Amino acid sequence: MPQDSAPTLLRDGSPAAPAEPRRPAHGAAFDWLDEARDERRRAGLVRTLRPRPADHPLLDLAGNDYLGLARHPEVTHGAAAAAQRWGAGATGSRLVTGSTELHARLESELAAFCGFEAALVLSSGYTANLAAVTALTAAGTLVVSDAGNHASLIDGCRLSRARTQVVPHADPEAVRAALNGHDGRALAVTDSVFSVDGDAAPLPALAEVCRTRGAALLVDDAHGLGVLGEGGRGALWAAGLAGDGDVVTTVTLSKSLGSQGGAVLGPARVIEHLVNTARSFIFDTGLAPAAAGGALAALRLLGREPERAARAGQVARKLHDRLTAAGLAAVRPDAAVVSVRAPSPEAAVGWAADCRAAGLVVGCFRPPSVPDGISRLRLTARADLTDDQIDTAVGTILATAPTD
Repeated sequence: MPQDSAPTLLRDGSPAAPAEPRRPAHGAAFDWLDEARDERRRAGLVRTLRPRPADHPLLDLAGNDYLGLARHPEVTHGAAAAAQRWGAGATGSRLVTGSTELHARLESELAAFCGFEAALVLSSGYTANLAAVTALTAAGTLVVSDAGNHASLIDGCRLSRARTQVVPHADPEAVRAALNGHDGRALAVTDSVFSVDGDAAPLPALAEVCRTRGAALLVDDAHGLGVLGEGGRGALWAAGLAGDGDVVTTVTLSKSLGSQGGAVLGPARVIEHLVNTARSFIFDTGLAPAAAGGALAALRLLGREPERAARAGQVARKLHDRLTAAGLAAVRPDAAVVSVRAPSPEAAVGWAADCRAAGLVVGCFRPPSVPDGISRLRLTARADLTDDQIDTAVGTILATAPTD
């Protein structure tokens, strides 16, 4: 036996017990997180949570409360009354105990308002998109997805069993080319209003392309509901596609309706199929009654005050016109999102921080959240902004703009 492998002997000549193997220190399994954190810091991509007080004094152009309804007395009363009557939570999935008469009323009135045959309410707009994409596809289905689509649509494509082809942004002819090379079921997927730049998809042209190939069209109308269409009925209504048998749309209740949750709207047979097959619906707890009650109150309020939709668009265009007149680069808004270009991720972060320090909260979009690699401030118009508040916002953005 080689000398270096001889057993260790005790003083009485007996062999010693083998040494215990050295164990890694507690927490070593996550040491890679430190490297990932450092990479984010070097790239200027660190994100932080900023809990806000209930009565914070900052002017908000970052949230998605397009119609100013999140704190409207009718909406908050609707949420509180629903919680008192139905409880704090839905208590189970929609197929077990999580469906209430309140959910059914919301689905019925939402479908009627937007011009669709039926609706299905889920716990968020994100889960609504997962449900729609995964339940309407199968192995062999082709999904044609716009390059600018929201992450929830992208994740739906990843979770589906379908083959996904990403096509250039807002390009119906690219969709046509993708569909021409496929035989079988197909689904084109797009945002109605893209959340980064606020531009609208060419929905009539997309619908025409889909129909020539027998494909379905799925549209995420998160940023169109409450802003576009007659009285805020959405982008599909505005495009003349609401209620069509080959069109499905998803919406969120957390933007124009000031509450929380999401919904899929479309033909009744599509909704029946989702109830039976969509995993993000079947295995998720139902939307909390307070959120359903608040959304229903907001929907009814919008029905009585349709001018709120037009005002949100007017505020967005006014912000855009005044900022571009002063020399900033901004995309003309098709709805309520105004995108203002920044020279770099670091400049965007600093610009947003300077705005906050001056009393204005704005969104800050940087890679990898933006598909084109261009950093920007993202402003969201609200129907309840006064002209004085618009003046303040524009002045703050101009005063804090990067000089390089």
